Amino acid sequence: MKLNPGLLALSVGAFGIGVTEFAPMGLLPVIAGDLGVSIPAAGLLISAYALGVVLGVPVMTLTTGRVPRRTLLIALAGIFTLGNLLAAVSGSYGMLLAARVLTSFNHGAFFGVGSVVAASLVPPHRQAGAVAAMFMGLTIANVVGVPLATWAGEHLGWRASFWGIAALGGVTMAALRLTLPPLPSTDGGDVAAELRVLIRKPVLGALALTIVGSSAMFTVFTYITPILREATGASLGFVTAMLVTYGLGLTVGNWLGGKFADRSVDRTLIVTLASLAAILIAFAMTMTHAAPSAIVIFLWGIASFALVPPLQVRVMDAASDAPNLASSMNIGAFNLGNALGAALGGGVIALDLGYPAVALAGAATSVIGLAALLLTSGRSAARQGGEMAAECTGGARLS
Repeated sequence: MKLNPGLLALSVGAFGIGVTEFAPMGLLPVIAGDLGVSIPAAGLLISAYALGVVLGVPVMTLTTGRVPRRTLLIALAGIFTLGNLLAAVSGSYGMLLAARVLTSFNHGAFFGVGSVVAASLVPPHRQAGAVAAMFMGLTIANVVGVPLATWAGEHLGWRASFWGIAALGGVTMAALRLTLPPLPSTDGGDVAAELRVLIRKPVLGALALTIVGSSAMFTVFTYITPILREATGASLGFVTAMLVTYGLGLTVGNWLGGKFADRSVDRTLIVTLASLAAILIAFAMTMTHAAPSAIVIFLWGIASFALVPPLQVRVMDAASDAPNLASSMNIGAFNLGNALGAALGGGVIALDLGYPAVALAGAATSVIGLAALLLTSGRSAARQGGEMAAECTGGARLS
């Protein structure tokens, strides 16, 4: 896709959100030590952010329907910036927790509305690629931003990381203002229409598929560090290298997912879900060996994020006449899938079934999503075939 300044600005915002969401995972020991709380308590900073994303989606989307899209995106970037500024100056655990919740409220609406805006900036046959271009910032955050924020937190203090992220928020606001056209609201702020669209079976089915696909990814990724340390016997340096490798795979997968979804959303999802299941099965078989694991982890990253653009476009297509809430809810669905996948993987570990079983549980989840997609795609094709046959019969009678 040719360089599009508006898409680049949206990608910068996605990069900042990705860093602020995942960086605290690497800063937990530093934060806990500085604020005098336990590691589990510091971990609630991540859980609170995820919960804020889910709760913030309907609130932010439904109450801002009449706000021009460019203005809304800039305001959401402003919330992001303010939340990180508050985090940077937090002197207590309670204040930092509140800052994290505030920051999270921009997340779902920014990605949801941003996806709709990104798709509007390009011709119809390039919409999946445009969504992928925006999400590219999120994947790059995992490769560059999160390690950099972790390094800054270790050497300059955890507050330095939040200061840097807040500065990135300011850059995002300026970039959005300079590159996006005015973009007036297209739905007239019709809350009832957004809610009606949200309860359609195709929309609910698309959201459910996002939850399942995200669960398949996070069932295993949540525990990638202990898997590599204990099952593979890897050093800390190898673990870090594998996290970067996985992030590179996410970046490649995001690009491939957008490219092929522009040709066929369902076909891309079918191939990707099948590939994800096969790769996780391979990981279960190879995780005790470092070299094969490195190859599988890269492929796993590709399959994991190749799901994202087609899943987002599938929801937008199903809710095409009122896409803002559904598109934003899909981001909440990703986070819900994150939580469910982590719980599933944790349950497998708690049962003492071994780390290969965690990978197999992720593969099984992917197979469930694949089966559901094949079933719904088959029904849709049969319904369309019936409608075409009826039209042909009616035309024959008229002639």
